[in-house]
Amino acid sequence: MAIKKNMRLGDLLVESGLISEADLELTLKEKSPDQRLGDALVQKGYVTEMQLIEVLEFQLGIPRVTLYNYPFDTSLLKIVPKEFAKRNLVIPLKKESSKLFVAMADPMDYIVINDLRLSTGFSIEPLIATKDDIIRSISKYYDIDDFGKEIAATTEMEDEQLDAQVEDNDSPVVKLVNQLLQQAVVQQASDIHIDCQEAKVLVRFRVDGSLRLERSLPKHVQGSLITRIKIMANLDITEQRVPQDGRIKLNVDYRQIDLRISTLPTIYGEKIVIRLLDLSLAQNDISQIGFEGDNLNKFLSLIKQPHGIVLLTGPTGSGKSSTMYSALSKLNNEDVNIITIEDPVEYQVEGINQIQVNPNVGLTFATGLRSILRQDPNIIMIGEIRDRETADMAVRASITGHLVFSTLHTNDSLGTVARLKDMGVELFLIASSLNGVVSQRLVRKICRDCKVERDVTVRESEIFAKYGITTDKVSYGTGCPTCNETGYRGRTAIHEVLVIDDQIRQALLNNETTITIRDIAVKNGLKFLIEDGLQKVKKGVTTTEEILRVALD
Repeated sequence: MAIKKNMRLGDLLVESGLISEADLELTLKEKSPDQRLGDALVQKGYVTEMQLIEVLEFQLGIPRVTLYNYPFDTSLLKIVPKEFAKRNLVIPLKKESSKLFVAMADPMDYIVINDLRLSTGFSIEPLIATKDDIIRSISKYYDIDDFGKEIAATTEMEDEQLDAQVEDNDSPVVKLVNQLLQQAVVQQASDIHIDCQEAKVLVRFRVDGSLRLERSLPKHVQGSLITRIKIMANLDITEQRVPQDGRIKLNVDYRQIDLRISTLPTIYGEKIVIRLLDLSLAQNDISQIGFEGDNLNKFLSLIKQPHGIVLLTGPTGSGKSSTMYSALSKLNNEDVNIITIEDPVEYQVEGINQIQVNPNVGLTFATGLRSILRQDPNIIMIGEIRDRETADMAVRASITGHLVFSTLHTNDSLGTVARLKDMGVELFLIASSLNGVVSQRLVRKICRDCKVERDVTVRESEIFAKYGITTDKVSYGTGCPTCNETGYRGRTAIHEVLVIDDQIRQALLNNETTITIRDIAVKNGLKFLIEDGLQKVKKGVTTTEEILRVALD
């Protein structure tokens, strides 16, 4: 054990078989100098944080601790300064005679242990906790306590004094905004909602598609909080009657985060929604976004066509843009000219010409597309087909030798033809230009750290049997600190890939019903959303409840 105590984390992980020497060398080479090795390995997806902890617990004999409902001795917070706790990811838990028990993200950091021993006068007993768990606890016990005192002090201030502090980095409002952004990044939230109520301000995070209350703030901080966010996004702080949109780029915990800010006037003040785009989590590999076997092959064949339209359909927030970006990244090389027109430009990709729609100067999807066609493009991506003019331009571009990607709001792949007809596009043009349609939904993945198996229920076995799938066991998450006790961590996509072949083209030209076209598609191998989802349930990726929440049986 003594030998292992002096082993480095990377060597321990290699010895335990969780990563290879090559993985370790690549991570050490690519990580930033200030980043911890464990964080870099988790970020790359080689290990989960819980696997790291299990290795350290087993190899070093250091016990692990869950801080979710831990009975903290808050008097100990005074002997470990907040800055030290935040910088080194440590938090004191309890003391027994001359021993101080401390939760640490890296219990092998002997310099920090020694600093703690010298500064507190106690002998230090390290315990392992996850990084997220420690950050949440520091925020809960240090920051909220400090913030509560600072906010209490602001109740006596006039609104003008509060507003004057929004650019002072040490003011409570600036600290609050920074803290909310950091917590949202740690929890991998996709959106922050700031809702103005009659007597308070609610802050909610959307994590894995579900909104949950993060914090309730006193009403008197509303004005300065909104002003601070608008200043960061270069919005007009004097205009509170019309909606505004802005953008912020930040670095939070070594990650580049793109924030899209949207304000909306309500009767109790401006509601703000902040969309977080974590550029380090942007998935460019098509095989990593949820496409399975046959669907992956169909999608790859669709995007390799020389011309035609490929449409992605689904509701707002179903990952359509991410799938389009992964397709463009696959096709992006020196010998093709790719131009996109988007509203807004979500991810900026090197080597692709991206245009932002601006209706104020007359730059709409349709007018932008007309100009794009004069720029000798090979591949065109239109953010969304919203009207007949854009649809007509997209069809015209596709039948003159361009590959066109776009999105459309329909419930399934087969409803796309009816939607285009409804927009006024002629049937013969749809039949000759449309290559295929991908319908997509996002479902939550079972947390890897608390995943367990159970027998299928009678109702589940009936649903599986209906689609010719057999399985005795399915998985679910019991809930743990990693997933905030929800049982889910992260999301993946389920797909329905409709390839427009000659038989379907003929049916379209004959003005056949949707039911007839569906029968042809099923005979030719179309798998519905629910079928793709149930295959993922069988593989232990997600749960039946999640699939039935987003796909019709």
